[in-house]
Amino acid sequence: MNSQNLSIPDQVREAAEALHTRLAGFTPAVGLILGSGLSAGSLPIEDAVEVPADEIPHLPVPTVVGHRGVWTFGKMGGRPVVVAGGRVHRYEGLSLADATLGVRIIRALGAGAVIVTNAAGGIREDLSPGTLMRIRDHINLLGDSPLVGPHHDSMGARFVDLSEAYDSAWWLRVAPRLVSKSISLAEGVYAACLGPEYETPAEIDFLEQIGADAVGMSTVPEVIVARQVGLHVFGMSLISNAAAGRGAGTLSHEEVLEAGRAAVETLGSVISALVATAP
Repeated sequence: MNSQNLSIPDQVREAAEALHTRLAGFTPAVGLILGSGLSAGSLPIEDAVEVPADEIPHLPVPTVVGHRGVWTFGKMGGRPVVVAGGRVHRYEGLSLADATLGVRIIRALGAGAVIVTNAAGGIREDLSPGTLMRIRDHINLLGDSPLVGPHHDSMGARFVDLSEAYDSAWWLRVAPRLVSKSISLAEGVYAACLGPEYETPAEIDFLEQIGADAVGMSTVPEVIVARQVGLHVFGMSLISNAAAGRGAGTLSHEEVLEAGRAAVETLGSVISALVATAP
């Protein structure tokens, strides 16, 4: 059936039912949404089962290099997880409601928490390439919201409180584990811009003035929906490059992918700790 003929709740229900049937009722505790150049293959997932995105009803399939369209189900440290590999973006021509359908499916499968990661350009001087930054807050400059459009009570509140979009209590639980592993995270504010072009140096100057520490083209819509459906959220940026005008040379997507490959081991350790401490 054409997804356009179904409401969002009906699309979510059909997708979740199909996955529960295929996976014999597997119920994840934590969902993960990975950014450019990152994949489930880089994480210590046990008993992994892969489901191609194009086999999940109504789910949009990514078109961007570095976003493998496969969902992976398994366990990390004994906790059941789902890794939504293959983020989709507004700049691919999708509505934000469609681009965030995966978050709703993760919730419908039974998860109570979600970890969102992205590759971002560093604006603040100390955020050099390779740095991992905990997202403390965000600025939505996409000019749109995934909550625009028809509302159904089953989707959550119409007007969503984002005064604490990112779970500070979760951070307090995981921080000691990271210290014991000699891992430190920077923290900052993430700005989401539409893209797919990178920002100009003047735009980066503006973002700095309004309080942004890093910039990218994703994550914020997923966090908005995650909070609407009641998911606890932990957000993390891998600083893949200096933002425009903050470093030498030009920006490229290959640079972003390479940063993801280089950070695999550390990122895997951080995510394992996050899964272990997730609500």
